[in-house]
Amino acid sequence: MTSHPIEERNPGEWQLTVRVLAMPADTNPTGDVFGGWLMSQVDIAGSILAVQVAQGRVATVAVHEFQFLKPVLVGDLVSCYTELERTGNTSVRVKVEVYAERERDPRTVEQVANASITYVAVDENARPRKLPALS
Repeated sequence: MTSHPIEERNPGEWQLTVRVLAMPADTNPTGDVFGGWLMSQVDIAGSILAVQVAQGRVATVAVHEFQFLKPVLVGDLVSCYTELERTGNTSVRVKVEVYAERERDPRTVEQVANASITYVAVDENARPRKLPALS
């Protein structure tokens, strides 16, 4: 069991981006939460930060790393924290850490996954565009 990740970091470095409850509809026939469901939540979280940085539409172009550390269980409160890893001319790379609060008890928070994903800023024709200047 671990403390909430935001408490271990400087304020503003990591931000809580997505929080969702794992439901029975997110499982396979044996009752396990699909890894693809978790990957989807991570991609949504990463894209939220990427859109903020790009100030507009982005597309996922690469998943550099995705580690499933522990299973997500039905009823877990899943929290995705994001951090800007780096930017390029048209791309944004985002780190995502995922934690599960078991049995809705804040003392049972465990890291269940982490990822590194690159998004590219795109224009109205879905073509890469330059990122705006970061302030």
